[in-house]
Amino acid sequence: MLDLAQLPERLLAVALILLIGFPVHECAHAWAAYVQGDATAKLFGRLTLNPLVHFDRWGGGMLIISAFAGWVMGWAKPTPYNAANLRHRRNGEVLVALAGPVSNLIMAAMAAVLFRAIVAIAPAGANWAVPVLTTIFYFTFYMVGLGFINLIPIPPFDGSSILMRFLSPRQAWQVRTFTAQYGMMIMLAILILASPVISAVVNSVTKVLLVG
Repeated sequence: MLDLAQLPERLLAVALILLIGFPVHECAHAWAAYVQGDATAKLFGRLTLNPLVHFDRWGGGMLIISAFAGWVMGWAKPTPYNAANLRHRRNGEVLVALAGPVSNLIMAAMAAVLFRAIVAIAPAGANWAVPVLTTIFYFTFYMVGLGFINLIPIPPFDGSSILMRFLSPRQAWQVRTFTAQYGMMIMLAILILASPVISAVVNSVTKVLLVG
């Protein structure tokens, strides 16, 4: 049975992710590559906050479906970049990878500031405050969740680039070959088996941001 509790607020939060969250995340990758000397994303028109440019129909569809279940999973079009153009290739790839999840956490923090401001100024019993605060809560929760999930060190998550930095070229090649064949199964296994831990971390971080 679909969880319909607070569904309008969850769907509105998903809309904000598609319009703001995903574009900022992908543009952060593009910008991190661009300032390090690689203009690939800019040449492909990806150094922009235009949500249509970054929209992926499968990833966006998955995000909308996940809203009905109360959890979060979705993605935008991966941002292209050429690591060979980066000034410091190995460290540069880490910075490009981290830019996305860091942008998620920054957006979550900004949403939390807005949440606290509304709580402080909203009149007692204001009918408009509850749906607005609920929407901001879900946006914050989803941003934190997507940020942490993207740090999982398995392709296609951003964390895989961070992992490769600490491996030798031979080890990195072996890992890439292995994950190209089994990465999807490993990713699903991690998401299923580690979901209690991931949920606990995301809930804790969201709570700290919203209420301290």
